[in-house]
Amino acid sequence: MELTGTIREISETQTFGNNFQKREFVLVTEEQYPQPLLIEITADRVDLLDHFKPGDQVRVGINIKGREWINPSGESKFFNSLSAWKITHKDLANSAS
Repeated sequence: MELTGTIREISETQTFGNNFQKREFVLVTEEQYPQPLLIEITADRVDLLDHFKPGDQVRVGINIKGREWINPSGESKFFNSLSAWKITHKDLANSAS
């Protein structure tokens, strides 16, 4: 799946156990009712965001991930995340097509 929009903010890289890295950014979509979406980039892709800054218009290739968590009461809770695997400047993506 691909999203287009403007980067609102970019977080610093977070490192967890076993040197797992994650970085998040907020993308404001381009549609009638723009949506601010929190998107994560993980592992060896965190450096992709080094080439971007807030205000940049981009195209982002994402995967939608879901997971289930069972709370201590035994109830199921579901969570979704948007995980980027590719990001390009919108102008460059248009000229490459």
